Amino acid sequence: MALTLALATAGARAADWPATEDGLALLGVNLSGAGFAPHITPGKHGTHYFYPQKKHFEYYASQGIRLIRFPFIWERVQHSLDDGLNFDQIRLLKKTLDLAAQNGQKVILDMHNYGRYHGELIGSRQVPYAAYASVWQKLAQQFKGHPALLGYDIMNEPHGTVGLWPGAAQAAVDAIREVDQQTLIFIEGERWSSAFHWPLVNANFLIDDPAERIVYEAHLYFDQDFSGKYMPRASRNIDPMLGVERARPFIEWLKQHGQKGYLGEYGIPDDLPEAAVAMDNLLAYLNDNCVPSSYWAGGPGWGTYKLAIEPRDGKDRPQMALMRKHLANDCTAIGPAPAPDAD
Repeated sequence: MALTLALATAGARAADWPATEDGLALLGVNLSGAGFAPHITPGKHGTHYFYPQKKHFEYYASQGIRLIRFPFIWERVQHSLDDGLNFDQIRLLKKTLDLAAQNGQKVILDMHNYGRYHGELIGSRQVPYAAYASVWQKLAQQFKGHPALLGYDIMNEPHGTVGLWPGAAQAAVDAIREVDQQTLIFIEGERWSSAFHWPLVNANFLIDDPAERIVYEAHLYFDQDFSGKYMPRASRNIDPMLGVERARPFIEWLKQHGQKGYLGEYGIPDDLPEAAVAMDNLLAYLNDNCVPSSYWAGGPGWGTYKLAIEPRDGKDRPQMALMRKHLANDCTAIGPAPAPDAD
């Protein structure tokens, strides 16, 4: 099933999004593995971390999944702030994009670093804004124009940044736009990019992009502490509408400000039926608003991790049935639609 490009416009802003015969490619998956063992850097490929293989892309393509969020670690692509990009990691990332292209998929490259480099905050003396801007400009120069590249997710789940994150995000956007005016830029918010807490901690978090190709990204889990760890005693009695209620503050913020959005992470354990009901309702709500999303997580190396959607012993995981249920949609542009009185 070939991909086409759908055009989403809010005011003067346009954003390309992959489409299929069933509508826009609103449902995706995080293909993790390259982001494993972030405390061991650079680490060894195949021991500490794993890049997905051809079979991983083929499986998700066979399920109708055309959208891939791909986490990587800054310290592996750049061993020190004074270095250029690491050749081996760039080669692996390009191979990842090539495999996606061969399977008609689009990729969001996700710097999975939580607002830090070697544990130091971006914007601190140890990791100045200029260093962060520089690495993203270098990455954009490497990957711009690749047929599988959908966007740059400039930072996964910043948190505890003591007000430094907005300046960092703007610096990265400015640097990328000096070399790439076309590729979408995905911006996550403070407090782990929580969808539920977004208006509280990111109320005025609006980044200037001369290309007007920003997509704001939030994350959502269904357990009591929002973490996705699903500790046994804290994860029962999940209300069927919990996912909708946790997503709504983010969706309403997007509508208020006339912005486009994406739910970059959500996931449920395979043994929690009430969470499956909540996820089912969440995906219906996101489809109603034409907001894309990516499940956490697939890819190599997950073992018995209960949230994993990667097949086990040749059998589909139960979460995949929910994904397939919501693949079809009648969206012609990613959303949500702006409120009548949007800023």
